[in-house]
Amino acid sequence: MSSYIRKKTMGDTDWFFHDRFGMFIHFGAYSLAARHEWVKTKEFVPEDKYQLYVDHFNPDLYNPKEWARKAKEAGMKYAVLTTKHHEGFCLFDTKYTDYSVMNTPYGKDIVREFVDAFRAEGLKIGFYYSLIDWHHPEFPIDQLHPRRNDPDAEEQDRGRDIKKYVQYMRNQLTELLTNYGKIDILWVDYSYPAKPGNPSWMQFNGGKLKDQWEAESLIELVRSLAPGIIINDRMGLPQDISTPEQRQKDCWPQDKETGEYLTWETCHTFSGVWGYARDEHSWKTPKMLIDLLTRTVALGGNLIMNVGPTARGYFDARADKALQVYADWIKYNGRSIYGCTMAEPEFKAPSGTVLTQSVDGKRLYIHLQDCQFKYFSFPSLAGKFTYMQLLNDASEVEYIENLNSYDAAGNLEDASLAIKTPPTVYDMVAPVIEVFLK
Repeated sequence: MSSYIRKKTMGDTDWFFHDRFGMFIHFGAYSLAARHEWVKTKEFVPEDKYQLYVDHFNPDLYNPKEWARKAKEAGMKYAVLTTKHHEGFCLFDTKYTDYSVMNTPYGKDIVREFVDAFRAEGLKIGFYYSLIDWHHPEFPIDQLHPRRNDPDAEEQDRGRDIKKYVQYMRNQLTELLTNYGKIDILWVDYSYPAKPGNPSWMQFNGGKLKDQWEAESLIELVRSLAPGIIINDRMGLPQDISTPEQRQKDCWPQDKETGEYLTWETCHTFSGVWGYARDEHSWKTPKMLIDLLTRTVALGGNLIMNVGPTARGYFDARADKALQVYADWIKYNGRSIYGCTMAEPEFKAPSGTVLTQSVDGKRLYIHLQDCQFKYFSFPSLAGKFTYMQLLNDASEVEYIENLNSYDAAGNLEDASLAIKTPPTVYDMVAPVIEVFLK
């Protein structure tokens, strides 16, 4: 069994820790702008202009069953949908605002259709809910708000009461956690400290943290409505999972007091943004996609990869291509991901590889990320295994034990174990060697 002791959580993170891989979906009125999910504030879009996106929101090709099928084929075990992003536009049927999908040409509850389709495929269900709301009349104008630079911004902000807005959030979270059956993850987003130099009229100095969200009571409400739900850490209070964004950890994070290992998930995009971006071209290569998954699991974490559907509701060809990379790889190599975690400290990863290990301790997986040599040394593995094979086809991998070798300076090295790199791996994306341990 794995020797890494995980910190206990209030939410049920056992399945999450096992499943490792999920799909994020950023969908909203910004999909029509097709250039950034933050377009409203990045371009200071006025309300009447942004309303055009809402008025024309009609994803007539939205087929959540197809979304769910693609997620499952890609090896994803859970999915998180943006029920409301920072723009404030809701993809669900809500009693508390008219600013929702029900008042668009589409006119149907997208969240309901998503839940039904993904649940039918056996995937766990997650809801993203933005703490930020640039449309709500009680949300104070701050350093991120699209109206922050308006000449009359101070006047617009006068009288706004965040307590009324927090009650709005309570009402909507109650809807989301009672109207759609069991919800496995609540992914809220996000808290931010004030920046120096904000105008004096900005409430809370222009930032918003846990006290503004009334985080303790909000979390208490969520847990009362959905026992066992996983809550992320972006309300300003540590909860079940930590969620670094668009970056890779260099170690498995630990509790500073107890040393216990935290449950964590990194969120990434196929390209450079979260919402659909028609003209954005910095899409990750197949190798980058697979290496991101394996490196994350090798540090005890989960990966959630984002898709930004088009305004008509389908995944564009670039997203389909990226998902297919995962589908092709996970079909043969999923055993090195699901139910796996960081390898035991006794195993030192050879250069150009990362290691994962089954939680029961019986199998070690060598992910060959940079195969340049006919043989590679793995001295810490010597004498600790019975057999090794290429995972994708279960073909035997050869090795030499008790091998002495010389470094570039002619000094004798005790390699102990040299593993032969199968020539076929040079034609594969991120091949994996499966090692059966003693």
